[in-house]
Amino acid sequence: MSFETVFPAQAALGECPLWCGQTQRLWWVDIEAPAIHCLDPATGQNDTIPMDENVGCIALRAGGGFIAGLRSGLWLLDADGRKEKLIANPQTDTSISRFNDGRADPWGRFWAGTIYEPRDRPDAALYRVGPDLDCARMAGDIKVSNGVAFSPDRRWMYHSDTPAHVIYRYPLDPDTGQIGPREIFHQFPFGHGRPDGAAVDRDGFYWSALYEGGRVVRLSPDGDIVAEYPVPARCPTMCAFGGPDLRTLFVTTARHGRSKQELKDWPQSGNLFAMQVEATGQPEPRFAG
Repeated sequence: MSFETVFPAQAALGECPLWCGQTQRLWWVDIEAPAIHCLDPATGQNDTIPMDENVGCIALRAGGGFIAGLRSGLWLLDADGRKEKLIANPQTDTSISRFNDGRADPWGRFWAGTIYEPRDRPDAALYRVGPDLDCARMAGDIKVSNGVAFSPDRRWMYHSDTPAHVIYRYPLDPDTGQIGPREIFHQFPFGHGRPDGAAVDRDGFYWSALYEGGRVVRLSPDGDIVAEYPVPARCPTMCAFGGPDLRTLFVTTARHGRSKQELKDWPQSGNLFAMQVEATGQPEPRFAG
């Protein structure tokens, strides 16, 4: 098994791959060349919806369109990406902070975190939006929110702080959406890649893209690394399960801010990659609001 380019996107900062089982398409975003994309892996056709500001994450809505974490806040978008309603803008200064990683949970809520771009203090946070569009701050004391995912037994919410090289997990109350005290799920050593976006398979294994690590790692439900898979780009950003049987692992990658030498050494940086795996993913939920 190895990753191969499924679409030569050459994205600035590809992120948030999201599989739609109904259409058999992969949605994804480019944060720095702001756009929402939709790829048909069967044909290679990639449709693009340009955006007027950074788009960190999206989820499909049950009633059509998207919920999105943009630089200016959390928005409802129509099916063409047009802004319909600003849900919340909890950031104090959007010139140095924007929304980053996020996804819908199995109960139709949307979780999205921010990135504090100066990274000189833990000023980012994680937020949850309910179907009634209430927005609550769920966690803080982080610099870059990433890796939001949920265990198949619905007991745990996972979340990473990328600059700290750490993945946390929180006990989760499925009825209320409240989380308990965080605990360290896995602490990576510094200098060998840091945990970015992630996905959890049907057996509860957590797959994390290691930014500047050139690989995706699979962690057991106990937090142990059980497998590593090289990616033909130094900066993979997030992974997602897709395909008809949810056994294709897609990975987005980045070119933005990388050196000329790195892009020479890793010319496929920014592409979308895919690999067939033995694990089976979980269907991606839709936002119920």
